[in-house]
Amino acid sequence: MPRYITDISEAATLLQEATRVLIVGSSGAGKTTLAREVAKRLRLTHISMDKEFFWLPDWVARGRSEQREMIAEAVMNDRWVMDGSNPSSFDLRLPRTNIVLWMRVPRLVCIYSVYRRAIKTYGQTREDMAVGCTEQLPDKEFLSYIWNFDRRHAPILERNFDLYGPHVPIFQVKSRREADRLLDLMRSAP
Repeated sequence: MPRYITDISEAATLLQEATRVLIVGSSGAGKTTLAREVAKRLRLTHISMDKEFFWLPDWVARGRSEQREMIAEAVMNDRWVMDGSNPSSFDLRLPRTNIVLWMRVPRLVCIYSVYRRAIKTYGQTREDMAVGCTEQLPDKEFLSYIWNFDRRHAPILERNFDLYGPHVPIFQVKSRREADRLLDLMRSAP
């Protein structure tokens, strides 16, 4: 059974001591934003799975075997914050993770965030994406992925947490305000 933490103070203390942090959740949940901030505060390397492993320039998908090789190599480093929910590499990532932050913000917040991001950066390549992967407006398939994330993908994440990291503490961040609170508590953690 996954090891969920419900006390935000405990999560902040564990996070403050962590050297390998995994941040998962739906697109638009704020994974990358939180990952960047945690990495900065803990002086860890931020690894965006989209940028580093999944995409080659101009939205060309990298092959699965090459992705796994690259992920396996990256997780062997001692100091990282990795954002990405793809469960196909949980067997590599979870055993090396000190704590998981699961961004579980409401799906309407995620959809709003994806649209806001698309409008703000349309036609540009975000810093957390591979070269030439320019921001597009969300299509029906992408919106469906977000809308159905909790129903379709959350059970897969939970099953993988249990299989590959039953000892790894998991804190579910349920709002942007809670993410900010976690970061504030990190600063004051012993």
